[in-house]
Amino acid sequence: MIVPAYPTPRNLLKDKTVVVTAAAGTGIGFAVAKRAAEEGAHVLISDFHERRLGEAAERIATETGKRPATCVCDVTMQEQVDGLLQSAKRELGHVDVLINNAGLGGEVPVVEMTDDQWTRVIDVTLNSVFRMSRAFLPSMYERRSGVIVNNASVLGWRAQKGQAHYAAAKAGVMAFTRCSAVEAAEHGVRINAVAPSIAMHAFLAKVTTEDLLAQLSAKEAFGRPAEVWEVANVMIFLASDLSTYMTGEIISVSSQHA
Repeated sequence: MIVPAYPTPRNLLKDKTVVVTAAAGTGIGFAVAKRAAEEGAHVLISDFHERRLGEAAERIATETGKRPATCVCDVTMQEQVDGLLQSAKRELGHVDVLINNAGLGGEVPVVEMTDDQWTRVIDVTLNSVFRMSRAFLPSMYERRSGVIVNNASVLGWRAQKGQAHYAAAKAGVMAFTRCSAVEAAEHGVRINAVAPSIAMHAFLAKVTTEDLLAQLSAKEAFGRPAEVWEVANVMIFLASDLSTYMTGEIISVSSQHA
């Protein structure tokens, strides 16, 4: 199938301030940070890997003409999450949009899974969304304005062998999104999530077999994986003023809802 043309920026986030977690590398986090910059936002990106974070910032600067602020952050550590919040306030003044993108996968059957494997995936993928939301929501509540976009997965809905820990974490992200959105609505804050299936990037290609990638791609309606920027586009929509009546929603960016 033919991949659509890359979108033309339309200033959808003009002068908004945006924080993106896990934005180093080549995946969805980097793609949404770049798209936010293209749409006129002032962006801060974070990641636990300092060198790759700097490289990502330089790539965004080269490709968009806007260098994002950076902050090294391990989202499994509350003190670093708190540090990221302070860095965001210092660099951006306030945060209009938080994009919770951090996640960790892996493939292992339940009977072979260790406690450490289970706990690590849950901590990075689900607990980080809780920590980041708990840290950033109070200032959004105070301003009575703000948007959070979480990155879930279709595996929160459907089953796949070897993915019990990751699927449980992503189902948790979905439930957390819905419940936190109900709380946040009365403070003027919106919280939604996207649920991608397979979005192709260099790291995924490195850690996944060609056979599995082909199988997953063949199941998609378009017969191909999503481009990371196609997932990012939906996140940009949810972050923008085009979706002001949407909250607590999980938007599938895939035909594989179940």
